[in-house]
Amino acid sequence: MDRRSYLEALGASGAALTLAGCTSTGGSDSGGTTTESTTTGSTTSGTQQTQIVAGTAPGFQPFEMMQDGELVGFDVDLLEAVVERADGYTLQRWEQYEFGSLIQALTTDKIDTIAAGMTITEKRKESIGFTNPYWDANQALLVREGSSFQPQSLEDLAGHTVGAQSGTTGESLIQDLIDEGTLKQSNYNAYPKYPLAVSDLENGNIDVVVIDTPVAETFVDNRDVVVSATVDTGEQYGFGVRQNDGDLESALNSGLQAVRDDGTYADLTEKWFASGGTTTTSE
Repeated sequence: MDRRSYLEALGASGAALTLAGCTSTGGSDSGGTTTESTTTGSTTSGTQQTQIVAGTAPGFQPFEMMQDGELVGFDVDLLEAVVERADGYTLQRWEQYEFGSLIQALTTDKIDTIAAGMTITEKRKESIGFTNPYWDANQALLVREGSSFQPQSLEDLAGHTVGAQSGTTGESLIQDLIDEGTLKQSNYNAYPKYPLAVSDLENGNIDVVVIDTPVAETFVDNRDVVVSATVDTGEQYGFGVRQNDGDLESALNSGLQAVRDDGTYADLTEKWFASGGTTTTSE
């Protein structure tokens, strides 16, 4: 079933029971923005399901973004397909947050899982758990097209104005440069979303953006920017879960394996990264 049909099917079951398994009660109380809301209490076989709320941070195309007022992207499609195949769980709705607020939303039970191109790191694992990885990435140095500044390493950023999204791996790399004295704190601009950083880059307000490679490639396709170099960080993305929610983690891991085995993962990769599925976004 495709995503739109899936959502329509869920929407049609709005009179079904809301189960105690859902840990989030609404967008206005949670501090996030609700994008889709459904209620369902059982599978077709009558087995009760635990409803979960997913959190994301639009602006990280093609993983999650707003398109014609709808939340779309690789992470959105992938998580929905994974949960469909995760025994005992159904997806109730999505909540939107700034990236830097997602972990707090998860640990305070506002959401049940994070699907936001989040890199699995030891620091983050001190607060939350992760599913098995579903994507490999590095960091790119994004500059204006035609710019004379073409950095080939992080050290080349010294003396230049640098941007990144708050809470990301890119920001962590920049902070390391600041801590070691290579870059001044005043030369770093933090942004709530990457499209804002790229707009400032195009307008000449900053010289470079440090950004995940798959997202950088999307901006190259749609903006007047180019990648001057790639920083090999060996990152992997995973879906975030609470540390004490081993049942959900196991179910999502099973769902991930199922979408790989049945070809859904390959289809979604083709859709969002190889067939022009990342154009025309509005934030």
